[in-house]
Amino acid sequence: MRAAMANAGVGDDVYGEDPSIIALEQRVAQLLGKESALLCSSGTQSNLCGLLSHCRNGEEYIVGQEYHTYRYEAGGAAVVGGIVPQPLEVQADGTLDLELLVSRIKPDDPHFPITRLLAFENTHAGQAIDPDYFQTARRIADQHSLSMHLDGARLANAAVASNRSMLELAAPFDSVSICCSKGLGAPVGSLLAGSGELIGRARRWRKMLGGGMRQAGIIAAGIDYALTHHYAGLQQDHENAQWLASALKSISNNNNVEVSNAQTNMVYVQFDTADTGRKLQQFMAEQQIIVPAGKKIRLVTHLDVSRQQLEHFAELFAHFLHKFVSKF
Repeated sequence: MRAAMANAGVGDDVYGEDPSIIALEQRVAQLLGKESALLCSSGTQSNLCGLLSHCRNGEEYIVGQEYHTYRYEAGGAAVVGGIVPQPLEVQADGTLDLELLVSRIKPDDPHFPITRLLAFENTHAGQAIDPDYFQTARRIADQHSLSMHLDGARLANAAVASNRSMLELAAPFDSVSICCSKGLGAPVGSLLAGSGELIGRARRWRKMLGGGMRQAGIIAAGIDYALTHHYAGLQQDHENAQWLASALKSISNNNNVEVSNAQTNMVYVQFDTADTGRKLQQFMAEQQIIVPAGKKIRLVTHLDVSRQQLEHFAELFAHFLHKFVSKF
């Protein structure tokens, strides 16, 4: 990947002259079945450009409370675009209650913001969403003249887990953001895909947000390499996560520790108290392993984590439980 980046052809992307970026944007647009695509510096930026391109000041997007476009991206849509979020609780499977969603669509009345957009995630918390759910959401959107945006930061993982193509999973949406610095393993970059008109608006927003990166073909080359060489490896990440979940469940038996199943590359571990999570963080740090602290922690497998390393982690986790948590 670094060799591909070093040898990348570059130009000024703000003027549409970077050959590596042009080729990547065309490739991703085709992968997702859209007219056009735009390279952005991050998933936060590609999501924000998407929201701003769908909605104007005073208009509304309906979104999940725990979705990144509402909770984890610093309120950019409201702060930068004056767009009103209408958050809904996220269900256990990562979806929104569509009956509740319909009830939150505002009537055409000057008292209310204008509902313009439905914003979803796939995957959410490591769960791949059933494609049929989004087809139903699409029908609702069409009935109410709404657009749909997908935060598909880990859409590649969703595609592998569901044995579908990214094109098929992206089909119901007017815009799709994909992140390439997660499971795909590129160092930097996300892309927004949609119609030519929408991407034209997004390109202007990207410039305003400081995302005109000039000779960024080196970034595009890394992403292009990842799409070619790392996509198939996501299946191994999923199998490693499933192995880890099974191992930790077996180890955690009778110790008030809950371990989630793994659909994709995420395993969640929940302790009875946040203090236990803090002790685990300290214990693992002494073994040169970094984990988050808290009552509920997320463990994510990726191309830089081997099965041997996971086996070592499981052994240390068993030792930790025996030393600090064991009920025996």
